[in-house]
Amino acid sequence: MSLAGYPARAPSFLGQLLRRGAPVIAATPKDVPDLVVDPTPVPGWQRISAMCSAESQSEPDTLMVRACRYVVLVPMVYRFVALPVMLLPVLGSGHVGLGIAVGLLLFVVNAAAIVWALRVPGVLSESLRALLITDAAVAIGANLLVGYVDPGASALTWTHLVGSVALWTVAWGIPFGLALAALSVPVQAAVSVNVITLAANTLLLVVTIVTSTGALLLVGLGTRLALGLGIRRGREAEAAKVRRELHDSVLQALEAMALPGTGDAEHAAARLAELRGIARAQAMELRRGLAGEPDLPQPTTIGEDLALLATEMAREGLRAQLVFADVDDSTMPEARRRAVRDATREALRNTMKHSGTNEAVLRIEERDGGIAVIARDHGNGFSDTDRPAGFGISESITARLAEVGGRSHVDSQPGRGTRVTLWVPR
Repeated sequence: MSLAGYPARAPSFLGQLLRRGAPVIAATPKDVPDLVVDPTPVPGWQRISAMCSAESQSEPDTLMVRACRYVVLVPMVYRFVALPVMLLPVLGSGHVGLGIAVGLLLFVVNAAAIVWALRVPGVLSESLRALLITDAAVAIGANLLVGYVDPGASALTWTHLVGSVALWTVAWGIPFGLALAALSVPVQAAVSVNVITLAANTLLLVVTIVTSTGALLLVGLGTRLALGLGIRRGREAEAAKVRRELHDSVLQALEAMALPGTGDAEHAAARLAELRGIARAQAMELRRGLAGEPDLPQPTTIGEDLALLATEMAREGLRAQLVFADVDDSTMPEARRRAVRDATREALRNTMKHSGTNEAVLRIEERDGGIAVIARDHGNGFSDTDRPAGFGISESITARLAEVGGRSHVDSQPGRGTRVTLWVPR
């Protein structure tokens, strides 16, 4: 609790990012406020403020901790490019021997630092902390040594030190960048007799901190927005998957059980046994899902999938005739085959519920570089205006196929039956 009895406010993401640097990026948001994704025109600063005020996870994501180490590579790559460029004026001023020696040494040191940064386990590791301290020590020592031996070659060592300031700013935040910059000024003053050069180098440090802070903000805010949107989209997709599974399993089973029965007592007894079988199968499937048990061995081709599906639908009262063309789906990913199978199941159950017939034809063929499954019945049919697409068509068929790069088309007319075409790429 804070003073005056009010709860302490959690520090904003932006403030932590400026104070602590790249490690803060690994603190993934729990969600993104609605204001951030609101399509209504909203001032940018309001979206940024809402995004930065979003609550973060209590523990940083392990993968993000490892990924954030690449942020510190930006200043290192800058030095990797800048050092050869700064070597040219040094050589042009006549400092050939020392310039080549110092330039080569710093180039090797920077290359080793890049390799070191790529091998550390994450941005919070002790190895990276040791790397940053060693890098700054090398930069300061090189400036002092070259400044006393031959100040004409100090442009190289100063470039390396400026890169170290940028590195500390990005990796640890503005306070550490300012601290190293403050230490760099007296180092430069101790080896420089040119006031103008000292002022220019000091200004360069300020520009470096400002630029590094800007880069840190761009990467941090962009990453946080992307993570937040990804988390939200993932939750929405998971919720849609749960709704789809409930619709395709429990709801469909209940609706099949609720279909009116016809016939004498013998048929009624057979129907009751059939309904018990459906309920038992759904209960077993739900139990495996809740217990996290692996699925039973799956077929390896669409033909086998649809053959099992036809048997399943026969237990529910629909006779599905299979017509196979010569297709090669041996290289098709399992996710696409599963999507086709489940979408076909939904199409057949729609036939059973709405068409007024208990017969359908399934055809498999190659089309447009992929595999098409056509479910056809000669039932009542419907008009698009009289029967708009419901959850089954929009989610269990269209959305399911779209997730794997496929598509669907429903063609129906009153009194002429319905044809559902399902297509997925190989």
